[in-house]
Amino acid sequence: MPYYKQSEFFISDVSAAFDDTHSISPGSLAPFAGIYRCTGCGHEIAIAKGHAAPPQNHHQHMILQGPILWQLVAAAIEKKRP
Repeated sequence: MPYYKQSEFFISDVSAAFDDTHSISPGSLAPFAGIYRCTGCGHEIAIAKGHAAPPQNHHQHMILQGPILWQLVAAAIEKKRP
């Protein structure tokens, strides 16, 4: 789980972007910029929008942890330019 010190920089959001159904597999492109958490072991990484998730050999799982899938847990907000 990501840590933060100043809560005023975070906004709670119930967007479907955070649902398990949007987990991405190793090597897949990230649909959103942000922090992703492995649904099997809890390892966290930051990925830029459109960049690939780490490959399958990035970290290893025990069989009981299931496949490596990355779930969005904190999204970066894209500011529109004036």
